[in-house]
Amino acid sequence: MLKKIIVFSLPILFFSFVLKDKSIVKPNVILVYMDDMGFGDIARNGAQGYQTPNFDKLAHDGIYFSQFYSPQAVCTASRAGLLTGCYPNRLGFSGALDHTAKIGLNTEEETIAELLKAEGYSTAAFGKWHLGHLPDFLPTKHGFDEFYGIPYSHDMWPNHPVTKNYYPELPLIEGEKTIQTNPDQTQFTTNFTEKTIDFIKRKKDKPFFVYLAHPMPHVPLAVSDKFKGKSKQGLYGDVMMELDWSIGQIRETLKKLKLDENTLLIVTSDNGPWLNYGNHAGSAGGLREGKGTSFDGGQRVPCMMAWKGKIPTGLVANNLSAALDILPTIVEATGAKMPKRRIDGVSVLDVLKGNTGANPRTSFLYYYRKNNLEAVRDENWKLVFPHPGRTYEGFSAGKDGMPGGVNENFTFEGGLYDLRRDPGERYNVMNDHPEVVQRLMQIADEARQDIGDDLTKSEGKNRRTIGKIKE
Repeated sequence: MLKKIIVFSLPILFFSFVLKDKSIVKPNVILVYMDDMGFGDIARNGAQGYQTPNFDKLAHDGIYFSQFYSPQAVCTASRAGLLTGCYPNRLGFSGALDHTAKIGLNTEEETIAELLKAEGYSTAAFGKWHLGHLPDFLPTKHGFDEFYGIPYSHDMWPNHPVTKNYYPELPLIEGEKTIQTNPDQTQFTTNFTEKTIDFIKRKKDKPFFVYLAHPMPHVPLAVSDKFKGKSKQGLYGDVMMELDWSIGQIRETLKKLKLDENTLLIVTSDNGPWLNYGNHAGSAGGLREGKGTSFDGGQRVPCMMAWKGKIPTGLVANNLSAALDILPTIVEATGAKMPKRRIDGVSVLDVLKGNTGANPRTSFLYYYRKNNLEAVRDENWKLVFPHPGRTYEGFSAGKDGMPGGVNENFTFEGGLYDLRRDPGERYNVMNDHPEVVQRLMQIADEARQDIGDDLTKSEGKNRRTIGKIKE
């Protein structure tokens, strides 16, 4: 389950992750969320045509999760799950909100930022928000002291070749005020990185939490002159190289300020690659399908965490884990209080400590569309239910920013897959393991009673209300 690659020579038992003594300096937390970065988009997972030395070194200097899942395979829902520790459909989220949405994250839900702010942390969000663009739903209403970024995806603007002039001008927001429209997207990665570094320098003397949500490598791709034309994989590789540079800049800043021993750095992605964009899309690394699907290419993403002196170096966690688990892990690491409302995440702090026997998460639910339970996973087994869904297979990919074909309503028959032997989900072994099917069906039935399932017309008892503007 948890494989030790490099032996850590010092014992780690004397480190106390749970800060019961209020006189102890609380750790800083930096959470970096990539957009549409696939499982195969970093060098350690097989990326070709460019190198990602900073991603790879981060994994080497801490822990790399090989079985890590985004909350859902689409932008808004994924972010709702990340920041609240809840399956997004429990909170009423699905899909990706645009400029017409009159909904957003309910103020009764507690985010990582709110929990840490209550403990005296300075908090900031830079980059893409996408949990409601109206004033009542912006980051400053959800525990962030500062916000500098865009309210939704950067393809939601007038210049998108597919939906030209459907969207209004893309706003760049500081705090709650639009300071610019249609900003230069080639500067996104650099600007949001520099804002993050500036915040770290300004808040270095007290605990801080930074949420850096890079808009890239989501289309439309854009890169600064520093990396334009530098890769052998074209613009996508250039963009990945600049994102890698961003990680390096943050780690270098922490080292210079002598904050690296008191900072937990987490890097992951919101979902898998948008495959029908062809050479402007990433790689699922051999996993099936991509963004917008409940197959592993859509939701299994890279995740790495480092905390010098606290997380042993060179660990690979093959334990099942998810972005839902980041909130409770941060809570336990900082000594903060858990949300008052029920969440779905579990702390993986024992795994970070190097506990090879820890197995905090054993199952995971794959929801998509409004509230379709499309699959469940238990340990290495995954049961996919018959469902209509997206498939990229059988279509020519797009090129240079224009999408290729995709079928949004393909009928999947479902099946049982042994992800240990068949991570590509190609060999249905349902007839060979009826006892496994029965066990996973029980997990599914419990989920349907709890959160519901549109595929079986189950309402669910514990779904909560999404935030709505006051009329």
